[in-house]
Amino acid sequence: MALSDWFPDTSAETTQQRSGTVQVGWLLTETKSGVVYPAPERVRSAEMNKNHAKSASRCPAIIDMESRHFVVRVPFDLHLRFTRDKTGKPGLRNMLGERSPVRPSILQKILHVASEPEWRYPDRPTIQVSLPYMFIADEPTYMTQLDAFMHYRKTPLPGTIFGGRFPIDVWPRPLMWAFEWHDTSMDLVLRRNDPWFYVKFETTPQNRPVSLVQAELTPELQTYMDHNAAAVNYVNQSFSLFKEAKKARPETLLVPKKR
Repeated sequence: MALSDWFPDTSAETTQQRSGTVQVGWLLTETKSGVVYPAPERVRSAEMNKNHAKSASRCPAIIDMESRHFVVRVPFDLHLRFTRDKTGKPGLRNMLGERSPVRPSILQKILHVASEPEWRYPDRPTIQVSLPYMFIADEPTYMTQLDAFMHYRKTPLPGTIFGGRFPIDVWPRPLMWAFEWHDTSMDLVLRRNDPWFYVKFETTPQNRPVSLVQAELTPELQTYMDHNAAAVNYVNQSFSLFKEAKKARPETLLVPKKR
């Protein structure tokens, strides 16, 4: 038996099947107060000087990189201070007080301090903001969440964000903004509409363009999400579940939202 019988060459078929634009869907898993959360935007150069032939705005490498990054903006003002109570338990204080645009009951639901034993460093608290944003695709697509490194912050954040990379065609889930607080003597200040973080998409093959569309939260998508929900509470390596999750995946997850 020839080697080709065991390992047939399917590269031409794969390339033919995976060509053109990759459609990625974004949606809010909670529609209540959905108007507060702005749609993701494709990253574009702040300086759009294209008069000179060698302008950075004309550079194909820069254009290609920016085309794969989308910015999610801060949905509401936050001014937080890290605290500890009399027993040493870590917590957060809302420094906007009565001026805060977000009700305390809502903040308690979406804002969390990670359990201290789960911090990567004993002096760097980890806080998390739960978000309704979710991204999906119907073909192999990885998404990476990263800091908004191409946008200038006049006042730097007192720490760094936790990035993450996972396949949105197999493992769709609502995003979370996770922050590692390096300098707890400084407050964390986020202002509405400021760039908050980026999402970057990797396609197969890698040179395919990405089109972002708003998607519907269909019953099939909801059922698949529920099937995979909270897996991290039961296993340490949730990536090991991708193969099993794929078996329960419906053929279509991405249904563009009707206007």
